Amino acid sequence: MPSVLLVLADRIDRLNTGIGRVVAWLALAIVLGQFALVLARYVFGFGSIWLSEAVIYGHATLFMLAAAWTLRAGGHVRVDIFYADAGARTKALVDLCGALLLLLPFMLVVLLFGVSYAARSWAILERSQEVGGLPLLFLLKTLIPLFAVLLALQGASQAIRAAQTLSGPR
Repeated sequence: MPSVLLVLADRIDRLNTGIGRVVAWLALAIVLGQFALVLARYVFGFGSIWLSEAVIYGHATLFMLAAAWTLRAGGHVRVDIFYADAGARTKALVDLCGALLLLLPFMLVVLLFGVSYAARSWAILERSQEVGGLPLLFLLKTLIPLFAVLLALQGASQAIRAAQTLSGPR
């Protein structure tokens, strides 16, 4: 395996790990925001559409931008009936086939549809349909193609590492 590909895989891993660690802090903001919403509503009888949408936007941002980090850490959902007990080469083959046949094609489709979806939103600077909502819906929709790019990059990194394992000594 050419070392340039391994360097690329390392850089992709570092990028997604860095983004994942940064956005993981949104979990704290989401919990605090939701707590403030519940407290304001049930103790003070006050509701805030702005804060409600901020919690939803934070939740979406966390999940869309941390998905690639989760894939890198092996925290994604997988049917482990055979995979858990398989050897390193079998796992590498499953990872390579999964990345090349499932993940990358699906992320390409999400990217193609997501870019046009976000572009239409940017063209009109789309805002919340709620009165008093956040005027940033176009930014939220931008997360869709960004999610696809980050996950595709992580899939490429996974494929590079799997190919390295398969090309190495038995």
